[in-house]
Amino acid sequence: MNFASFGFAPEILKALEKCGYQRMTPVQEQTMAIARKGKDLLVNAQTGTGKTAAFSLPIIQKLIDNPRNNSSDLKAPRTLILSPTRELAEQLAQTIRTYTQFLELKIVAVFGGVKVSGQANKLNSGVDILISTPARLIEHIELNNVSLSQVEFLVLDEADRMLDMGFVTDVNKIISQTSPNHQTLLFSATTTPALNELSHQLLKNHQEIRISKRNTTADTVEHVMYPVVEERKIDLFMALLDEYNWFQVLVFTSTKRQADELLDKLKQNKIQAAVCHADKSQGSRRRALADFKSAKLQVLIATEVAARGLDIVGLDFVVNYNLPFLAEDYVHRIGRTGRAGQSGHAISFVSREEEQAVDRIQRLIGSKIKRIRKKGFEVSDREALINTIEQGRKTRKSNKPTETTIGSRKKARKNKSFKKVNNKSRKASKKPSKNKRKK
Repeated sequence: MNFASFGFAPEILKALEKCGYQRMTPVQEQTMAIARKGKDLLVNAQTGTGKTAAFSLPIIQKLIDNPRNNSSDLKAPRTLILSPTRELAEQLAQTIRTYTQFLELKIVAVFGGVKVSGQANKLNSGVDILISTPARLIEHIELNNVSLSQVEFLVLDEADRMLDMGFVTDVNKIISQTSPNHQTLLFSATTTPALNELSHQLLKNHQEIRISKRNTTADTVEHVMYPVVEERKIDLFMALLDEYNWFQVLVFTSTKRQADELLDKLKQNKIQAAVCHADKSQGSRRRALADFKSAKLQVLIATEVAARGLDIVGLDFVVNYNLPFLAEDYVHRIGRTGRAGQSGHAISFVSREEEQAVDRIQRLIGSKIKRIRKKGFEVSDREALINTIEQGRKTRKSNKPTETTIGSRKKARKNKSFKKVNNKSRKASKKPSKNKRKK
């Protein structure tokens, strides 16, 4: 189905043509007609499938069909889109501005990392569509810089991530400021019990749309993993970078310290790289992403904060330097590649301590990930451990994300939690109770 047959205003069709859009993606085709009718929606679809257009275009059309009353408060947006991260909020604003480039609608994005005063000036000059992270929006509400009393359309983009990041209280506080008659759209790439519970709290007589199986990854992405000891991950990364001549590689680490240490190591080897994590200012993060997109950087290192909101055209490689603790975050990380039907590669470095994370990920995505054993980086046999995990037997191995100490060659201490259960405890558990002996 093409956009022209959907009845959009000429200004929208002109903008879509300029963007190069022709035919709708499945999520757009299944979502737009229902959204235009004013029905609440819970939509689950993979990243890179066109979700932004799916929720924003019907809203833009409805704003055109029902113009703002001249007497209404200009500081009161008619549409509110909540985003879990700064990067995603900024990306949404840029995308929606392209859809409204031939219209008089005002798009404003507010998020942390930049001055509140500058954002307040934009809000005071008028806003139709407001895109914001929860914490910064509450700050503006408390400063009376914005009113949510006239919100007609509420969108929670990457709603599951907002729950993961602990924003549920902020979200509820924000929604309490809006009109009770607004339309609510929840969009997410993964499904969790917490998200389902939130949907039942916020949505009224809603319809659920699933474009693919729950928590699946795009068919265009090839998944592989390299078993490696924790302290040799940096050597493996440098070896693969040199052997395959990777360019524009997005690398995810578990912590900010790991990201900084990896950056130092890459710079020592004259490799152009930058980091993107919460300690960096929004301006620094924006510059790093812009340089990466323009091919000035070979490697961009990021923590989980960047797993949502990075839209990089033609990104071929995503490397999980450490696996995420939450299996759902793997789906979002590797969703940065293989977008819009293009092929991509997801490469994961797996230490012994991360084998349970591998099992959780494979269970979530419903498929095995191919293992590649790199010569010179051989590890001790893990088959017994893997079999134990797959059979569902409880082990005492830590499930926490690992922390790589880059450049260290010292052997990690063995975790005492792997000791066998005391024989006395086993015997005690087998002894019959006194009552049974009496019988």
